[in-house]
Amino acid sequence: MSDAPKDPHGSDEDQERKWAAVEEGLELLQEGEVEAALAELTRVAEADADNEYVFFFLGNAYFENEDFARALKCYVRALEIVPQYAGAMIGAGQTLRMLGDHARAMRMGKQVLRLRPDDPDALYLLGIVHFQRGEKEEAYGFLQRFLHTNPEIEVAMEVEGMLQMIRGDVAIFPDPEPTDGDVN
Repeated sequence: MSDAPKDPHGSDEDQERKWAAVEEGLELLQEGEVEAALAELTRVAEADADNEYVFFFLGNAYFENEDFARALKCYVRALEIVPQYAGAMIGAGQTLRMLGDHARAMRMGKQVLRLRPDDPDALYLLGIVHFQRGEKEEAYGFLQRFLHTNPEIEVAMEVEGMLQMIRGDVAIFPDPEPTDGDVN
């Protein structure tokens, strides 16, 4: 018996089969055809109830449609199949954040960081949840760590904006500048 850790997703052959089953749905989702992706991924889920990837991508599609309750259900199903599935933990965490369940969202992010100490998605999730809760010091730390992972420029600019607000460099709702026509 080997001491090498087993892949939590199964054998290479099993992996290939699962990925092949979700390719069309994933492609539709990437093309922005969310309804078609939902239909295709639902078909795959009905045929293969043990494919964690189909439930992950179904969760992403429902999240895209802002159907957060269904998204969460799909992410949870993926985690039932593969409890260490970091992507599904992040999806569940972001969904819980959108549902306003910040405590459980943070638990998901922390669980991912236990598996992967510098996971950018977990750092972002924890930073944004703390930011939403007004916990500036905690948010600052996670968001700074996130920036050190070299994220895409659009996300980096969003995070830098949050950091500027935390530092007080930018007011969330600045007082309007008086104009000549203003009456005080």
